[in-house]
Amino acid sequence: MAGLSRQIRARGEPPPPVAHADFFVCDIFDALPKDDLGSMEHPMFSLSTRPDTRILTYLHNGAEITVTPSVKGLATIHDKDILIFCISQLMAAINMGRPVSRELHLKAADLMAATHREASGDGYARLREAFERLAGTRITTNIVTGDIETTTGFGMIEGWQIVRHTRGGRMVSVRVTLSDWLFRAVTSRSVLTLSRDYFRLRKPLERRVYELARKHCGRQPDWRVSVETLQKKSGSASPRRVFRKMIRDMIAADPLPDYQMEEEPGDLIRVFPRRLVLDAGEGPLLTPEVLDAARALAPGWDVHALEADWRSFWAASGRPRLRSVEKAFLGYVRSRI
Repeated sequence: MAGLSRQIRARGEPPPPVAHADFFVCDIFDALPKDDLGSMEHPMFSLSTRPDTRILTYLHNGAEITVTPSVKGLATIHDKDILIFCISQLMAAINMGRPVSRELHLKAADLMAATHREASGDGYARLREAFERLAGTRITTNIVTGDIETTTGFGMIEGWQIVRHTRGGRMVSVRVTLSDWLFRAVTSRSVLTLSRDYFRLRKPLERRVYELARKHCGRQPDWRVSVETLQKKSGSASPRRVFRKMIRDMIAADPLPDYQMEEEPGDLIRVFPRRLVLDAGEGPLLTPEVLDAARALAPGWDVHALEADWRSFWAASGRPRLRSVEKAFLGYVRSRI
């Protein structure tokens, strides 16, 4: 098995799926943000900043989704930060060859820091409310995860439990159980990497449009979509004229990391990558030996996240010629840790 793993790394292929443990501890520093393709493509989260008790229905290209709220309301796009954190930790572990599980143990402070949430009493109270909405919101869908199409109903998360909390009431560690549907998406690698600046987007529609841009611009130079379709995919409940105005304001503000937008005749929106976005294989290439050296320098860190950040840093610096790719990358790793 060890010989096979070395052969796979030598060919640059990802390691095979790993055996599942009883639980997984979220302890990987600086894991690169990841999101599942299903919820990026289809509107499953409310964009409202107030309790949203609507039943959402969505039909598009054979995909059928019904999202039913609990008495706490629908899970929001900001609640999704919890899922992104969990997916990011699981994918980083899979890339490292570690066993993973649907049950995750995480530190609330790590989650708050990774998603740029306020670490205050109110912040922890809002985090608890987010767990409640995620567990209470139910989804019925037939969309495919891991090449399997099933019509099924599930919660955003199956359950959560505060394992420890302070005398002041702040949660310290939490146990989260992901739905089988979401866990299957992770283990089948049906995920995409997000910009770290995603969590700095505070407006719900900005986050949702960024998800769609990331999903649709991944392997093409741009994405053209009608305002009508964009509104449908976003899940916005605003009237069409209000939604159009919001998109025009977004174009003027230009807040999206990695992507830009412009309006075109025919009520169309064009979304295209900024120059900083690197295509697959573009830029300096790192050997498995260099990545192993980085793991030795930064135990516990996600070296693939460090590599992605370093490549973006290289691109932002004007794509300079490097005398030694290995020394440049390892020097960057040393500066980070």
